[in-house]
Amino acid sequence: MIKLMSFLKKYSLHILVVIALLFAQAALELSLPDYMSKIVNVGIQQGGIESPYPEVIRESEVTLLDHLMTQEETEKFKESYTLFEGEDPDLLKDYPVMAEVPVYRLTGETDDASLSYLNPYLLMMYGLRDVEQAEALIPGGDFSQLPPGVSPIQAISMMPEAEKRAFIDTVLEKLSIMPEAVITQTAALYTRGEYEALGADLNQIQTDYVLMAGLQMIGIAFLAMLVAVSVSFIASRVSAFLGRDLRSSLFRKVASFNTEEYGDFSTASLITRSTNDIQQVQMFSVLLLRMVFFAPILGIGGIIKALNTNRSMAWVIAVGVMAILTVVVIMFATALPKFKRLQTLVDKVNMVVRDSLVGLMVIRAFNTERHEEKKFDVANKDLTKTNLFVSRLMGVMQPLMMLIMNALSILIVWVGSSQVDLGNMQVGDMMAYIQYTMQIMMSFLMLSMVSIILPRAMVSMNRIGEVLDKEVSILDPLEPKTLPAGIKGEIEFKDVSFKYPGAEDCVLENISFKAHNGQTTAFIGSTGSGKSTLVNLIPRFYDVTRGEILLNGVNIKDIPLKELRRRISYVPQKGILFSGTAETNIKYADEHMSDEKMRKAARIAQAEDFINEKEDKFDFSIAQGGSNVSGGQRQRLSIARALAADAEAIIFDDSFSALDYKTDSKLRATLKKEVNNTVIIVAQRISTIKTADRIIVLDEGKIVGQGTHEELLKDCPVYIEIAKSQLSKEEMAS
Repeated sequence: MIKLMSFLKKYSLHILVVIALLFAQAALELSLPDYMSKIVNVGIQQGGIESPYPEVIRESEVTLLDHLMTQEETEKFKESYTLFEGEDPDLLKDYPVMAEVPVYRLTGETDDASLSYLNPYLLMMYGLRDVEQAEALIPGGDFSQLPPGVSPIQAISMMPEAEKRAFIDTVLEKLSIMPEAVITQTAALYTRGEYEALGADLNQIQTDYVLMAGLQMIGIAFLAMLVAVSVSFIASRVSAFLGRDLRSSLFRKVASFNTEEYGDFSTASLITRSTNDIQQVQMFSVLLLRMVFFAPILGIGGIIKALNTNRSMAWVIAVGVMAILTVVVIMFATALPKFKRLQTLVDKVNMVVRDSLVGLMVIRAFNTERHEEKKFDVANKDLTKTNLFVSRLMGVMQPLMMLIMNALSILIVWVGSSQVDLGNMQVGDMMAYIQYTMQIMMSFLMLSMVSIILPRAMVSMNRIGEVLDKEVSILDPLEPKTLPAGIKGEIEFKDVSFKYPGAEDCVLENISFKAHNGQTTAFIGSTGSGKSTLVNLIPRFYDVTRGEILLNGVNIKDIPLKELRRRISYVPQKGILFSGTAETNIKYADEHMSDEKMRKAARIAQAEDFINEKEDKFDFSIAQGGSNVSGGQRQRLSIARALAADAEAIIFDDSFSALDYKTDSKLRATLKKEVNNTVIIVAQRISTIKTADRIIVLDEGKIVGQGTHEELLKDCPVYIEIAKSQLSKEEMAS
């Protein structure tokens, strides 16, 4: 994960923008349940009357309120309400009866908090308006003896002051045990009745309130959608750029590997790490930006909102969170080892497929199709089995989460209905509580989804990190030396020994020779004698174990790799071509090379004839790996590529093996005539090297003879033995 963070560091600004947008998205989504609660509590239950305190109230009602309130409360009331005198067209339009009766109007500076003392009195005004409501409000109260046309509230106002005060105090004491929400809601019902008495259109008030709240909800939902789209857009871009950076870093790292490092990773594994593993990391990075950051913001915000709505049901949230966390932990512990195995199995399938495709001709030649099919079938079934397990695990997780969320909704309704029945909670608040709880659960559901992809992403990132953190054994010198100007292409081995990493015995021992510019130095020996290993040391595909190799008198370890390899052309045993054209392959070292130079290299390499036979000449297409040309043609194009590079030294590592004798002979003759560089040839055939200026004979990693062809035929037993196996008596004698 540290490695992933280091790659994401350059996109810090984008991530900060995403986090800011996620806070905005969470705030918008968490505000929606509030509006739903208001629609139910205010729009439906209170008829759209948002404030329980009337904006205007008749003077006759104020007179009755005066009888209920204390002297101090009456003074406070007069500070908040003033007798309306004058004209206000908008107010008269809303309350037309104001034109006929005197009313008090709420002053603009007064807020609801300063009027909270009115709640019990407005409830009494509503509850004591008729006998039936009064007896329900005051159990045991007998209002049946009241004169006709006299309401309980009017009767109370006519009581003697001491008796009235005692009665009101008794009622207030009973009201004090009622939930605040019930008192406030009943006060709003009184205000609704007062508005109706003043001629207000209550249906219109309710409709306007519900429509306005609904439009606000739609607006907030639309804004939340825009923010979510913006987050997805930025997260997707960051993820795409992250994948690009990972692929680029991985490719550059693999390109810097030497043969030793390649041995630690199979080709199939490197391909999987560059494709499948990076895709897993990309997918996780999107989830990281969209969900991992968003889930805690939404969850913590939901908890705060839910607790502000009702603290008595906090235990319900705790139960849900613990249930989901239990499921996530179990799933995570089960999935992690499977994901580790999954990536290994993907490597295995890639390896089997690659082997089968590369060796298709051999498979058909030996009729082993069934065997290869069985190998693939085993690898494929193992991968399928593990994939099925993971898919089933993910498939079970979703319904489990939904079961927990639905069970939690039922639990909230069960507990919340009791709270509503007791008057401790309003219906809209219970609905909002369900929404907040679902948002909290949704945040944990997001984390659970991430927990499924996280193990696989961790495995993938670790696999990518293994490649990126791999130490490269062959590096540029810390203090490079400059090559002298007077010497060109001179290669010298000084007592060189070499053994492969991890091996006990040396492949080459005490090798010393000098290859001069303008001369051809050839190596021959039995299979396994170390010929190819020796020439691979020159461009530093491996580093010597002991001794040193000099180029123009400078140790090659003191020459920058790019400079060293620019001065040495290398033609491998197997002709390797790249997809493109004959021209792009020959001009591989320098795409701006002149056509004349390209044609000269092709002519020397004996490739010009077969190229000119093609319809497109040098523009004829080369398939991947050169599969659309013969082995000999591949070798000739590879040789032309090396010659065109115009290096000081050219190494041919058994590069004439696929050529017929005639082409081989013509190519060697042309080389000797037109190439004045240092030429090093590794060969199996004596006919290829017999004209070389010096032939070095290797046997079990040691030099057992060196000289011209004629000299070696006289005094080198190993060379004589090779010659006898390849040459006729006449050729031996000549």
